[in-house]
Amino acid sequence: MSDILVEDYLHSNSKIIPVDVRSPGEFLDGSIPGAVNLPLFSDDERKVIGTIYKKEGSKAAQWEAMKIVSPKLPDLLGELKKIAEEEKQPMLYCWRGGMRSKSFATFAQFSGLEPLRLTGGYRAYREKILELIPTLIPPKMVVLHGMTGVGKTKILSQLQQKGVPVLDFEQMANHSGSLFGDIGKSRPHNQKTFDALLFQALWEQKSSSYFVIEAESKRIGHAVLPLKILEAKEKGLHIYVHASLEKRVENVYMQYVHPFHREPNFRLRVDEKLKYVLKRIKNQDVKKSLQDAFLTENYWELIRILMNDYYDPKYDHSFSQYKGPIFHVEGNDPYLAAQEIQNIIETNMFVEPLKLK
Repeated sequence: MSDILVEDYLHSNSKIIPVDVRSPGEFLDGSIPGAVNLPLFSDDERKVIGTIYKKEGSKAAQWEAMKIVSPKLPDLLGELKKIAEEEKQPMLYCWRGGMRSKSFATFAQFSGLEPLRLTGGYRAYREKILELIPTLIPPKMVVLHGMTGVGKTKILSQLQQKGVPVLDFEQMANHSGSLFGDIGKSRPHNQKTFDALLFQALWEQKSSSYFVIEAESKRIGHAVLPLKILEAKEKGLHIYVHASLEKRVENVYMQYVHPFHREPNFRLRVDEKLKYVLKRIKNQDVKKSLQDAFLTENYWELIRILMNDYYDPKYDHSFSQYKGPIFHVEGNDPYLAAQEIQNIIETNMFVEPLKLK
């Protein structure tokens, strides 16, 4: 069994596969990106062991743990063997590099496998990435502004395909902020998952002198942006993306409504979110129009009203607080918008022109 430090793992090649032996609940709460979960205990089994530990002590808890894990070992080791047979190097970790990963690594050795074990476990990994994130953030960002539905996410995707360094915070947070924004998505990521994905993106592009980002607020869903990113955003190059109201309605409808509107809980989810918005709209005519559009399932009209009478005024007020210089880009075609933004960056950020991919 060989231990590996977090720093050495971060600088290693891509053949190392993190293997998280914690319970599914712990894994869901936060893990190393790309990790495989091979839990020694279920969430309920972990609670049972914890209760025994508190009431009867460590020896009784260890004995119960052995009884629970023993029948699972052939299957767990079989999964570990599959990883090794794919010419990958398994790296075991638990919460703090303690009993669970050490025990599993010992059994793996007895079986002829040679996994690595992460020193300090997930806790050491998280401490290290929180230490490194501020050092990887450049002093300036390229910031994309634009009203709801203007297509900033599509433009970010086009820029990525061209090799432009991008940080997609909404993807990292698994949340896009609008009424329909979480339709078709699992629950928003927590801070631990967001931080891990942010670090991964920064680390993979650590030579970049800037990143292109959306003009997000401090909080995105359940996650909060680091202060240094907010400071870099304020000092950055700002670009406002324009698109017609009808194009924006179409973007939102095709992304969030068209693929999902026939799902059983779609109407219920929209109803819940609409009630939240209606509480914040004072104009009774607008309220009635929204309710009528919802009752007739005219989601295209619902989106149009929301943009025109709710999101756009809010965005105009927020953007009016910004007083610095800004470039303007037509965003109806994401590909052409990305090309124009790339030209603006190369002209104004003093960076070398990127070769188109």
